[in-house]
Amino acid sequence: MAKTAGPILATGALATVNRIVFSDKPMDWRIIPATGLAAVGFSLMEQAWPKGALILAWTSFLTILLTRVDGEKAPVENALTWWNKGQSASNSALH
Repeated sequence: MAKTAGPILATGALATVNRIVFSDKPMDWRIIPATGLAAVGFSLMEQAWPKGALILAWTSFLTILLTRVDGEKAPVENALTWWNKGQSASNSALH
């Protein structure tokens, strides 16, 4: 398996989780084939330029992690909001 497959599959999973779990929107089925095509493309690119392909794969993961898409919050922002809600709920339960 190509070294770039992990970051690319994680990118697709992150986009899906951000949409379904954090943004409470319906599943966008275009993410699955797009992730698959990206994994194949990066696998081919890795044969010609291994180090560069891996750097670009991780860059794509960081980009989707930190970028707002469709006017929604970025996954990092959504995760922080979710975490703070859990913290405030546990603090109120203790008092």
